[in-house]
Amino acid sequence: METIRSFGGRPDVHRPRHGYPVIHGVFDESPSLPTVTVYNHLDVQPASRDDGVWRTDPFVLRREGDRYFGRGTTDDKGPALSALFGVRTARESGVPVNLRVLWEFEEEVGSAGFEEVIRTAASKLRTGSILVSDTVWLTRTQPACPTSLRGFQGFRFVLQTGEEDRHSGDVGGPGRNPIAELMGLVCKIHDPDTGRVKIPGFYADVVRPSRRELEDFRRSGFSLRAYKKDFRLRSLRTNDPLEVMKRMWALPTFEVHGVAGGYAGPGLKSIVPGRAEVFASCRLVANQTPEKIRRLVTSFVKKHAPDVEVHAEGGAFPYRGVTTGPLADAVREAMRFGFGRKPVFVRDGGTIGAVVTMEKVLRCPVLFLGVSLPEHGYHAPNENFDWGQASRGMAAFARYFELVAGMGVRR
Repeated sequence: METIRSFGGRPDVHRPRHGYPVIHGVFDESPSLPTVTVYNHLDVQPASRDDGVWRTDPFVLRREGDRYFGRGTTDDKGPALSALFGVRTARESGVPVNLRVLWEFEEEVGSAGFEEVIRTAASKLRTGSILVSDTVWLTRTQPACPTSLRGFQGFRFVLQTGEEDRHSGDVGGPGRNPIAELMGLVCKIHDPDTGRVKIPGFYADVVRPSRRELEDFRRSGFSLRAYKKDFRLRSLRTNDPLEVMKRMWALPTFEVHGVAGGYAGPGLKSIVPGRAEVFASCRLVANQTPEKIRRLVTSFVKKHAPDVEVHAEGGAFPYRGVTTGPLADAVREAMRFGFGRKPVFVRDGGTIGAVVTMEKVLRCPVLFLGVSLPEHGYHAPNENFDWGQASRGMAAFARYFELVAGMGVRR
């Protein structure tokens, strides 16, 4: 709040019944001017000071040359500050536009209270458009703006076949092994080699990318070598670059995140576990809904493994934005102004639940102007943000505000 005040704004705090507050920073209010709101989240992923991977304390900001290291520097506090300095630049230059910032503090845990705040404070948060800067380019040499986000549906599968772990010499063979059975179930749900989901109807609502979108994918600067290096991957399911991008942005997934149960200590402990859990989720694309995917997955599991418990864990709708029109053109020009090259419009494989909420409740277009890079380490050890992206981002934001100001009133 003090940061917003120091930039000349008025911070308003909106608190849900459960969850963390949402901060709305207001800079200037004139009914005769268009209004732009920039959304960011300021909460961060966990990080361990003692895991031996972080070179510095993850929660103490450290500068090394033109890079700033620490948890949250690129996801999403660095971009939030870049936008805020863009706001300051536009105001000091007398750009005729109402500017807002909207800061959330629980995006990383599902935005549980965010929709409540947006609904209850909708009249105060009303805006002509929203700009989101929580996205990542593919490469430093080619700016990229996503126009779509994948949705999300989490699952926890639980199977209990005994009261406790037992000696495999006594129960191995006749005893059911819940870990093995859940692994078999996972392989019935999807092909672990290709990733193809085998549940009937899973792909029925998928909106395939258009020819123009595929051309933008090809021009995005995507590199298999850089992709594998940035995410420290040794191998992929396919080495066709376009196919990788389609799977990452335009197709839904089923992924296994972890297995709990049995013995996981050093050496070998020959037991048959009595209980096991699998943690998994689906990323969803345009026209898919968490509700339908929950129903399809639950029905499939109950048919093939009736005594497995299915617990739905969270859910978020996918988002499909605009690629044409004056606001999209303003994003293109702002990126060209700030970074010297027009962006390509791509999709994003991640999920930002707040985006769908803002579009649905505030009834305004949501666009993206991200400034982060894969090398910055979203959710990874040694997360960082560099001054080059930050400073050019400030210029891009300021230019975007100037372009919107020239469009006239859009409350």
